[in-house]
Amino acid sequence: MTGAATTERNQPDVRDAGHVDVLIVGAGVSGIGAAHHLRERFPDRSFVLLEAQDAPGGTWWTHQYPGARSDSDLFTYGYRHKPWRGKSIAAGDAILSYLDEVIEEDDLADKIRYHHRVTALDWSSEEHRWTAEVTRTDTGERLRLTTEFLWMCQGYYNHDEPYTPEWPGTERFEGRIVHPQAWPGDLEQDGKRVLVIGSGATAATIVPAMAETAEYVTMLQRSPSYWFPAPTVHELATMLEPLDLPAEWTHEILRRTYVQQLDWLATTGLEDPDQLHEFLVETIRPLLPEGTDVEKHFTPQYRPWQQRIAFVPDGDFFTSMREGKAEVVTDEITEFTEKGVQVGSGDVLEADIIVTATGFNLSVLGDIPFRVDGEPVDFTKRVTWRGMMISGVPNMAYSFGYFRHSWTLRVDLINDVVGRVFDRMAERGVTTVVPELRPGDEDMPLLPWSDPANFNPGYVMRSQDKMFRQGDRAPWTHMHEHDQERVSLPAADLDDGLQFR
Repeated sequence: MTGAATTERNQPDVRDAGHVDVLIVGAGVSGIGAAHHLRERFPDRSFVLLEAQDAPGGTWWTHQYPGARSDSDLFTYGYRHKPWRGKSIAAGDAILSYLDEVIEEDDLADKIRYHHRVTALDWSSEEHRWTAEVTRTDTGERLRLTTEFLWMCQGYYNHDEPYTPEWPGTERFEGRIVHPQAWPGDLEQDGKRVLVIGSGATAATIVPAMAETAEYVTMLQRSPSYWFPAPTVHELATMLEPLDLPAEWTHEILRRTYVQQLDWLATTGLEDPDQLHEFLVETIRPLLPEGTDVEKHFTPQYRPWQQRIAFVPDGDFFTSMREGKAEVVTDEITEFTEKGVQVGSGDVLEADIIVTATGFNLSVLGDIPFRVDGEPVDFTKRVTWRGMMISGVPNMAYSFGYFRHSWTLRVDLINDVVGRVFDRMAERGVTTVVPELRPGDEDMPLLPWSDPANFNPGYVMRSQDKMFRQGDRAPWTHMHEHDQERVSLPAADLDDGLQFR
């Protein structure tokens, strides 16, 4: 450690909070999954989860906007080990209840420390451990915790600072402007005119939910997105219900069914995008109000799956349109006015409430400053090892799920690989594992975190410059599909790119 790091450790106003074998950052779906894995495979290892919020659930706790729900089916979004028993598409409260059950069944409640925000992470090769600087978000108290292994499960976006573009005239608007990520508990929408800016999964959720009681809801989009009217209950689930099968059987049957469906969407989007484009557009055409300009409002200019498809349970968004409760406007914002938003056509879209469903900001490992032996880690100069570890950063894994498939499918796979790494370290009697470029990899080009030709939504493109990189060869690549990784990750050679010391 450098002198500066040692001085920080010895500051009298920082309380020693102990030592654990594994420190998990985040108590959302990734962190709870990692904790289950440790309980099951490594019961003798001590661990804690540090969570900045005051309850578990991550996204499902912080997203309180109307209609908040999954846009992935829960048979694949749920954990491999715990059958999902509800509807395929579930509301946020149902997902939180599911996570609460995992916490209770695995006796994890006393392992989670809420209101604990990690503010710095420091690795010492001399001591073979990480030191985490932590601030209590409720009291301001500063803590210090040490660990042998760091497991980053904090998610991929900044929960506290959502993305909102700068528009001229916002201060003139006489109504209320809210962002879904910071939904106010006192917002009264009944009988109000609502303007939702954005066309992604959040807008697709909020519009039909608010249309139930609002006077009228308008969704303003700069350009169209792809939509898919997924059934809330899969027809296969309806067929299986009278058979009274064990929950584990039903879960596995539906899980495999959804995986196959998602594989088809991902593969077709890459290999035959015209076919998938036609399938998606023609699927929603009969659900739209008569006379809808499908070309203008529902025909994207990008390849299917270059951005997320907005899954619409039972087509509720289109139902709101047919019932005359909601509409879609495709145009550019010129400026905000006292009564609403003026668009490029010259029209003013009047509103009492404007919802900026404009996305979020990506966060590289929680935007926590890392140091290795006193040297700050510049992640933009580092590459990923199989999308779960970072070159030159010892004893650290991170959980990052899929964008096209359900997030948790990959979390389960990562947990298995991390378990194999723990086993290898124990077998060899070593204390440290670190990804290091192999001979011949030093001059490997550093490619963007996400290839724009593969996946290019706004939140990814805005953050490319601060994310870690990938190489042009295995094991230094990521963003692969589940049909490939469910084979490649279990078979990953741990001696290829990892150094055990």
